[in-house]
Amino acid sequence: MRKLFNEQMKIGAIDISSIEIDKESRDEIPKTLLGLQSIFTNILIRERVFTILKQALPPKSLKGLGRTGMSAWEIMVLSAIKLSCDTDYDHLKDISDNHNKVRLMLGLSPLIDDKYTYGLQTLKDNIGLLSEETLRQINQVVVEYGHEICGATNEGDLHCKCDSYVLQTDVHYPTDIGLMFDAIRKVIELTGRLCEKLEVPGWRTYEANIKAIKKRYRKAQKLKHSTSKNEEVRQKRTDIIKEAYLSYIELVRNYLQKVTDTIQMIKEEIPGLHLETYGIEYYIEHAERQIDQTYRRVIENEKIPHDEKVFSIFETHTEWISKGKAGVPQELGRRVAIVEDQYGFIIDYYIGKQETDDQIAVPLIKSAKTLFPNMVSCSFYKAFYKPDNKKELNPYLELLVMPKKGKRNKTEQQEESKAEFQKARQQHSAVESAIASLQNHGLKKCRNKGEVGFNKYVAVGILAFNIHKLGAVIQEQHRKSEARRKKYLKTYEENRHYQIA
Repeated sequence: MRKLFNEQMKIGAIDISSIEIDKESRDEIPKTLLGLQSIFTNILIRERVFTILKQALPPKSLKGLGRTGMSAWEIMVLSAIKLSCDTDYDHLKDISDNHNKVRLMLGLSPLIDDKYTYGLQTLKDNIGLLSEETLRQINQVVVEYGHEICGATNEGDLHCKCDSYVLQTDVHYPTDIGLMFDAIRKVIELTGRLCEKLEVPGWRTYEANIKAIKKRYRKAQKLKHSTSKNEEVRQKRTDIIKEAYLSYIELVRNYLQKVTDTIQMIKEEIPGLHLETYGIEYYIEHAERQIDQTYRRVIENEKIPHDEKVFSIFETHTEWISKGKAGVPQELGRRVAIVEDQYGFIIDYYIGKQETDDQIAVPLIKSAKTLFPNMVSCSFYKAFYKPDNKKELNPYLELLVMPKKGKRNKTEQQEESKAEFQKARQQHSAVESAIASLQNHGLKKCRNKGEVGFNKYVAVGILAFNIHKLGAVIQEQHRKSEARRKKYLKTYEENRHYQIA
C-alpha cells in the first residue's frame, strides 16, 4: 500500500461519478457501491477520507521498497464489499475479477485492464493493512455524511440505542485434553520442521508421533463416567478413565521433555535461532498449563477456577460468555457493544475485554459523546444497569433510559413512567435489527487471527455496515423521487386529457 488513488485516468476508464449503478437492486453489492460512489463524488467528504488514508500510507523513505500492492482506495472498496457480502477471499477475488461495476469503482479500465486480475495472496496481504484507528476515523466521516444525506444538521439531536452481542472467534469447543493436543501437536510440528531444516536427527517420524498422541487423546475423549447405581461399577469406570488420562498425560510429558532437550541442544550449537524457537516455547507453555489443569481436574478432583482457563491456544483472547439466551448456554468470542442513532447508522462501538454489559456502558457512551456531542439521549436494556452508571451518565445525556433491575422505589417508578422514557424504551428493540444486520454482513464470526486482527475485523465490519446503510438511504430517496415523478406525470396526463375533453 503505497498509493492513495490513481488520479491519472487510464484510456477507456470511466469516472467513478459516472458509473451507472442499479438503484432498484436489493443485493448488497449495488448498495455498497452506491455508498462508496456517494463518498467519492462529494468533494469535501472525499478529501476528509483521503486525508485520513494518507496518514496510513508508509513514509516517503519506505515507498520505494517492496511490492507496489494495492492503493488505499482499492483496499477500502474491497474491504467494504467483503464484509457487506459476508464472503471469503476466494469469492472476493471472483468479484474483483469479474464484476464490471466493482472494477470500475476500483479505477480499472475496461479497455486496458480487461485481462488484469487480483492475486489471491495480494488480497489477503493488503485487505488488513488499514489500522483500527484509521477505520474508526473514516467511519465517523461516513456517519456524519450519512446524517447530512438524511437531512440532519450538525446541531440536530441524536437519539440513540445501545446493545451488545457476542462476536464469535473461529475456535472449536474447548476441552482441557483437546487444548493439550492442540498445543503438543504444534510443538511437535514446529520442532520436526526445524530439525528437518537444520538436519538435526531425532525427529524424522514426527508425524507418526502426533498420530500416536492423537490415539491416546481419542481414547480418553471417548470414555464417559458410569451412571450405574452400583458404587463398585462407578468406581471401576472412574479408575479406567483416570488410567487413560494418566497414559495420555504421561506420553505428552515425554514428548515435551524430548522437545525441550532438542531446543536446548540447538540453542547451544547454533546460536541466533531465537525467532525460530520462540513459537515452539510459546506452545510448550500452553501444553504445560493444560497438563497441570487436566491432572488437577481428573486425578485430584479439583474444580479449575474460571480465570485460570484458556479457551483457545490460537485465539487466546477468546472468552466464555453466557448471556442467558434461550437455547444458547454459552458463546465463544468477545462482547461487542454498539450505539445506533435514529437514522440507522452505528456511531460508535466498544469491544469488551473480560467485561460485562454494566461495565461497558460508561466508556462507550463517553466515547460516543466525544465523537458526536449532539447525542442527547440513549436507551439500554436492564443488563446495562448499575447505580453508578446512572450517576456517571446523567451529566452526558438529557434523557437516559436505563431500566432498573429488580424492585423500584417511588422516585424510580415515577421516572420510568414518564411518556418520553416509555416511548424510548418501546423503540429500543430496533437496535436488535442493527445487530442482526451486522451478523448477516460478516460480523457473526471473526475469521481474522489474533486480538489485533479481531479489532480490525470489527472496525471494517462497522464501516462496511454504515457504507451499506448510506447506499440503502440513497436507494430509498431514489424510490421516493421516482414515485413522486410518476405521480406528477400521471396527474399531468389526467389534467391534460380533461382540458382536451
